[in-house]
Amino acid sequence: MTYKNAAAGLPFGGGKCVIIGDPKKDKTEGMLRVLARFIHRLGGLFLTGIDVGTTLQDMELMHMETPYVVTLPESLGGPGNSAVATSFGVFQGIRACLKEIYGSPLPQGRTIAVQGIGAVGKDLVKYLVEAGALVTVADIDQEKVAALASEYKVNDVSPDKIHTLDVDVYSPCAMGAVLNEQSIPELGCKIVCGSANNQLATEQDGELLARRGILYAPDYVVSSGGVISGMDSLQPGGFNRQRALETVSHIYKTMGNVIAISKEQGIPTYRAADVLAEQRIATIRQVKSLATWGQK
Repeated sequence: MTYKNAAAGLPFGGGKCVIIGDPKKDKTEGMLRVLARFIHRLGGLFLTGIDVGTTLQDMELMHMETPYVVTLPESLGGPGNSAVATSFGVFQGIRACLKEIYGSPLPQGRTIAVQGIGAVGKDLVKYLVEAGALVTVADIDQEKVAALASEYKVNDVSPDKIHTLDVDVYSPCAMGAVLNEQSIPELGCKIVCGSANNQLATEQDGELLARRGILYAPDYVVSSGGVISGMDSLQPGGFNRQRALETVSHIYKTMGNVIAISKEQGIPTYRAADVLAEQRIATIRQVKSLATWGQK
């Protein structure tokens, strides 16, 4: 999260709090409120928000115990569904990658395979179809696939085949570690850009993608739309959707910067993203050092 926030240009460090258990079976209101009380004791040093296994309703419960919750329902002044901003950020990342490979950021006529059509994947499909892309989807939940196919003109394949398709872009939007020594040789795409966290099983897999000539958009760079949107609620006057999405659109430029660093330094994009984040972290540290110079 530190690198994600730094790459996104946000003035925050990063951290994760985790409740170990099955959210479908073990999660209770009491559990969430106890966690919120602990977060409150940190006095604002740690902010939390929606992520895997939690909902807006969960955030509302936690907000009863602490104000340090940033992804709240719209009724409480928050951004609501963070998938809208996350998917928009991934869409901008795809555009930046298309610009690099094909000379134009326009998705029109490009073939894109989206793996996982949960909240983020579904919204991403909407952006892509409306932009004229030819989309194929896959999900383990066939009811989701059928519902999406009734709403948008998309093709579908089985989840174990989606990464092998001969397409311009493969967009993993489900679980992580999908890019590994077994799957990478099977990829039929020129670009990998999706919202799934920790897509590379190992750093060596980032090297393998580069050797194959596949442009990889580091997940923490292009999936930062949700956290950008959530943090907008801390602005004076509270959350502003237009302002938040405008900030999220800068992911296009950020991904372009990652590509530029990759080419200039001759390193894979996963490492170039780290370089960008580390540069920004170092700059902030220097500013803080100057600000506190001479203080006891």
